Formats: sequence, C-alpha cells, structure tokens
Amino acid sequence: MEMEERDVVTFTDEEGNEFELDVIEYFEYEGQEYAVLMDLSAEAENEEEAAEVYIMKIVVDGDMEEFLPADEDKMDALAEIVEELLSEECDCEGGCDCDK
Repeated sequence: MEMEERDVVTFTDEEGNEFELDVIEYFEYEGQEYAVLMDLSAEAENEEEAAEVYIMKIVVDGDMEEFLPADEDKMDALAEIVEELLSEECDCEGGCDCDK
C-alpha cells in the first residue's frame, strides 16, 4: 500500500498549545496563494461531526512560508471557492478514501 505524503503545518494557539493542521488543497485568488487546512486527526476521532475547515493566506518571505488568516472582506468569495474545490474531490456516493 502506497503512503500518501501529507503536508502538515504546526500552529500555536493563544495559550501556547501546539496543534497540527493538514493542508488539503492550495489555490490562488486575486494573485494571492491560499491553503485549505483541516485537522484530519479530529475527523478520524469523531466522523459524525463535520471537521472544521480553515482558509489561510500564504505569505512567502525568502524560504519561509507563513500561514496567516485570510482577509475578512474576501472570506465569502474564498469560502465559495473552497466549497467548490471540496465538492470536486470525490464523485463517489457515500464516504470513501479514493484519490479523486
């Protein structure tokens, strides 16, 4: 079985706790790169609840990539793009682990 390479980003919350989010998709909007992130470990723990989806703006400074919250005034348009991207991922009926 082939292992899929995961793109994981570590964040620190206001209380200093570290947590990881998986990048599930990259996309561009108005010349800026964005990432769609989810906590896939939480999704596996409780599949009945919908996993939270985060939209982050990617800012590149030399060799460093920084993930910042997306601009609030663009959030409606970004959310629409993300909904479309996520709905295209799988054409199968029901939940599955296919690579579509």
